[in-house]
Amino acid sequence: MNRRQKFIFESYYNKSIGLYDGTEARWNNETMQADNPTQEKALRTGYFKESAFKALLISYTAGETIESLIPRLEKLIDCYEIYQQALAMDEGDPDISPLAIDDWPEQYEECVQVVSLCILLHRKDLLVRFVSLIDQAGYAHEDTLYEDLLRKHLPGRSDIDEWYHDLYTPLIRAIYASQESEASDLLLQYCKEWYPAFKKLQTNWHDSHLEIEGDDGDYVGYWAFEAAAIAFLYGINDSKVNHMVYPKDLVEYARTYRLSNSPQTSRVDSGRPCTKTGYWFTPAEPDSRRHFNQGEIMPKFNDSGWGDTIWYWSGEE
Repeated sequence: MNRRQKFIFESYYNKSIGLYDGTEARWNNETMQADNPTQEKALRTGYFKESAFKALLISYTAGETIESLIPRLEKLIDCYEIYQQALAMDEGDPDISPLAIDDWPEQYEECVQVVSLCILLHRKDLLVRFVSLIDQAGYAHEDTLYEDLLRKHLPGRSDIDEWYHDLYTPLIRAIYASQESEASDLLLQYCKEWYPAFKKLQTNWHDSHLEIEGDDGDYVGYWAFEAAAIAFLYGINDSKVNHMVYPKDLVEYARTYRLSNSPQTSRVDSGRPCTKTGYWFTPAEPDSRRHFNQGEIMPKFNDSGWGDTIWYWSGEE
């Protein structure tokens, strides 16, 4: 186990990821307590979204490969879209956002984490889908950091000088710093202040590592992915940033990414022919990495708690 944060350990991770990945299967024939069916669906799909988000975070924290995060990010964006549709039906508002980023710092952080992962993993297609859910609720052109994360990839973003939450001020200042050394210092300052800043805010995850009992708990990792995305997008020197919450290997992945890893060449649905000779894996089955020859039909795993069997490129060796 090549863990990325010291608080996690193998048996805890194995139990947690099993629970998160099996969430939808466990609720197949169950209903949540609610006032009506539309509210029940909103609660259910919101819970599924939360489980997918936690599964993605804890997978990274536990040291899973960066490539293995891609199918989890795809699943998460699917969950956001399904949740938004259910929430819209329940609230009677077709444009409602799945995250209230102006009122709740925890939900704003979740938003910029997801945006940043789409950027760092070079999934503009997922970025467009996710951002549309936030924009349509009226959050476009309102927050500096949100706009600055998007402007390099999406046209028509605003250049504004206001933001929802003060804790992001050092990171925003890093973008506009006149000197390279100042930008680097502000990036480091943000990483140092990020975790303590959430102590006084209403979050479910702060200090969750202190509540681990045996293999049970809610800790999934503490990651300022937005700091990494800003460093990547704006060419900030992060050589001095060696902080627990800064995902440095994700920045390196983003910087060394090649077009051969694009979504068009790196995934194949089960039942379809393999597009490239080499090793592939699927999150639908544990320890699934195996060699396929180009043209070979990719197999399907039935009764998987994950869902559809989709194979992802894992290299030539």
